[in-house]
Amino acid sequence: MSPGTRERWLRSACLAPAMAVFGAFWLLPMAWLAVLPAQQGWATYAAVLTQPRYLSSLLQTTALSLAVTAATLLVGSLVGLFLGRTRFPGRALLLSLLTLPMSFPGVVVGFFVIMAGGRQGAFALLSQWLGWSRWSFAYGLTGLFLAYLYFSLPRTIGQFAAASQALDGGLEDAARMLGARPWQVARDVWLPALTPTAVACGAIVFATAMGAFGTAFTLSSRFEVLPISIYNEFTNYANFPLAASLSLALGLMTWLVLFACRQPGDKAALA
Repeated sequence: MSPGTRERWLRSACLAPAMAVFGAFWLLPMAWLAVLPAQQGWATYAAVLTQPRYLSSLLQTTALSLAVTAATLLVGSLVGLFLGRTRFPGRALLLSLLTLPMSFPGVVVGFFVIMAGGRQGAFALLSQWLGWSRWSFAYGLTGLFLAYLYFSLPRTIGQFAAASQALDGGLEDAARMLGARPWQVARDVWLPALTPTAVACGAIVFATAMGAFGTAFTLSSRFEVLPISIYNEFTNYANFPLAASLSLALGLMTWLVLFACRQPGDKAALA
């Protein structure tokens, strides 16, 4: 056997376990998910568009995820830039505390929001003590937004802090020597350098918010998102074809939005 043949056999042997795992745990389930709705007829594939309840759930989920992504990028970039470019006592401890929520599952994050804004939470007790009615915001859009934001910020802050430390200080000094104002330095130096980080963080935050289940399961009694609709069809009603159709719609919407949002970032990177 020639050396080239042995090398090809070795590569095939190394690749075979990965391909087996890929086929068994991704390709086969995805193929079954794609054909399952046909058991109830081809119209099942369009259920998310033809049934107002599921269309509303999909649009609400997408709008919430976009809002969370925008807020996370805004807050996370500002905090990350400050922490990445500023040295002060306790900075390392503060960074570690900010990343602590990454260790919590979605259910625990939802529980935190309930303790703050639930019917027996801190805000409800405070509003009652002030003589008003109990104020509760945990079980609807506001609660979900805050929970998703709380869950997503640590990753974004850490990424922007690391990216800001890698900024080329020489470019900033040159821009200032040429008379650039602070906002011009931010536009011409910071923004191009941080765009790839923003695109990557935004993609992760959006995809996570679209598919979040634990937090939504805890807080979405007044605001239905598509993962909860899928859970209900799959678990409570055993309607597997419709659950598969909604899953495909969720995945397709997530991919389309990520693809559309990534185009400006790719063009900026090429420029």
